[in-house]
Amino acid sequence: MHIVDRRLNPGSKSFANRQRFLRRAKDMVEKAVREASKDRAIGDLESPGEISIPSEGTREPTFRHTQGSRRDLVLPGNKDYVEGDLIERPRGDGEGEGGGGQVGRGDGQEDAFRFILSRDEFLSIFLDDLELPDLAKRRVAQTEKEGLRRAGYTTTGTPANLALHRTLQTSLSRRIALKRPKQSAIDDLESRLVEAQSRDDADSERLAAELETLRNKRSRISYLDPIDLRYRRFERFPKPVTQAVMFCLMDVSGSMTEHMKDLAKRFFMLLHVFLTRRYKRVEIVFIRHTDRAGEVDEDTFFRSAETGGTMVSSALQEMLKVIRERYDPGVWNIYAAQASDGDNLSSDNPQTRDLLQNQILPLCQYFAYVEVSGPNTETHGYVPHHGQSSLWLTYAALQKESEKFQMRRVSRREHIYSVFRQLFQRRAAKTAEVG
Repeated sequence: MHIVDRRLNPGSKSFANRQRFLRRAKDMVEKAVREASKDRAIGDLESPGEISIPSEGTREPTFRHTQGSRRDLVLPGNKDYVEGDLIERPRGDGEGEGGGGQVGRGDGQEDAFRFILSRDEFLSIFLDDLELPDLAKRRVAQTEKEGLRRAGYTTTGTPANLALHRTLQTSLSRRIALKRPKQSAIDDLESRLVEAQSRDDADSERLAAELETLRNKRSRISYLDPIDLRYRRFERFPKPVTQAVMFCLMDVSGSMTEHMKDLAKRFFMLLHVFLTRRYKRVEIVFIRHTDRAGEVDEDTFFRSAETGGTMVSSALQEMLKVIRERYDPGVWNIYAAQASDGDNLSSDNPQTRDLLQNQILPLCQYFAYVEVSGPNTETHGYVPHHGQSSLWLTYAALQKESEKFQMRRVSRREHIYSVFRQLFQRRAAKTAEVG
C-alpha cells in the first residue's frame, strides 16, 4: 500500500524544514532566545518574536577537493606541457581551504540571520529541560477518585447518550442487507403503471402486483428500528489524584527599589509562564507582603504599588493559613517560591526561621528563595559575598540541612534566566508512599 501525504504545511511554509533547522541550530537558537527574553517587557514573555543567530550556523556541510589530493582531469591544450610530462603536485596540508577573493569578517563580527519564532516554538525552547523538582513525589493511594472514559457503544442507554451517527450507520446497513425498496423505485413504478393503464396495456396488472409487493416490503422494513439504536458507552476507572500548588511570596516593602521589584516580578513571571505552559493541574497562590501579608489575585500581585515595612514571617503565616484552609498536605504536592531583598526586621528573623524550618518545609516538596539586589552587585547564583543580608544568613543554615530548600541571588536582568534554570532544572525523583 502506498500512502501519499498531501496535507499542506502550516501557513503554507515548509514546516518539516523549519523543525529540522531548529534542531540543527539548537544551541545558537537557545542562546538567542535567552538574550531576547531579558530585554522583553514582563507582559511580553509569552509573545512570539524575532531572534538573530550567526549566519555561520545556517550553512550546510559540503564536500570538495583539497589542493593536496590526487585527481585525474581532462584539460584543454596549453603552452607549457606536452604528453608524457610530469606535473608537480601542488603543495597542501590536506585540508580544505576557502575560496579566495572574498572579503573577510573582522574579529568578533557575526553576520546575523534573523527569523521569527512562533509562541509555541519560543516557549518550547525557553522552558526546555525544566520541571518542578520531585524530590519526594507523593503517591496518594487512598485518595483515588473514579473517572469516566469512552468504552465503545451499547444497544441500551439514556436519550442523552444516543449516538446519532452510529445509529444511522446501523440503520443503513440493515436496510441494505434486507434490500428495502427505495422510494425512487416505487415512484418510477407508479409512473409506469399510470402510463400502462392509460394505454390499456396488458402489463398493467403485472406492474400493479409488483408495485403492491414493493410497498408491502417497504412498510415491513422500517427506516429506523429499535435494534438500530446505539448509545455511547462509558466505563468507570480509578483516577489517582495528583494535585500540586505553587505559593508565590513576594516582598513589596519600602526597601525594595524599582529595580529589585522588576527582578522579582520577572522571576515570578517566568515561574507563572513555566507552570501554566508545562502543567495543566497546578494551582498558583499569590501572596504579597510588607509588614502584613495577604493573598491577592494575579493582576494585583504583578501591578499593585503597595509599600510599607518588612516582616517576612507574615508571608509564611499567610501561607500556612491558606494550606490549612484549602490544601491538605496529604493530598496536595506543595511548592513555594519567595523573592525578597533580604531586608527583614531583626527581631522577626528567629520566628521566620522557626516557621520555615519546623512548619513549612515539612509540608513542602520544594522551597526556592531568590534574593534580589542592586545592579552594582556583581555576584549572582549561590556565591557568598561580604555584606550578606540578615534574611540570607537566617536561611543559609536551612539549605545545608534540607535538600528541599534552595536559595540564589540575582542582581541583573540577564542573570534571572540562569538562576531560574538552576532552581527548576530537572532532577531525579524519589517516591514516597502516603497512606
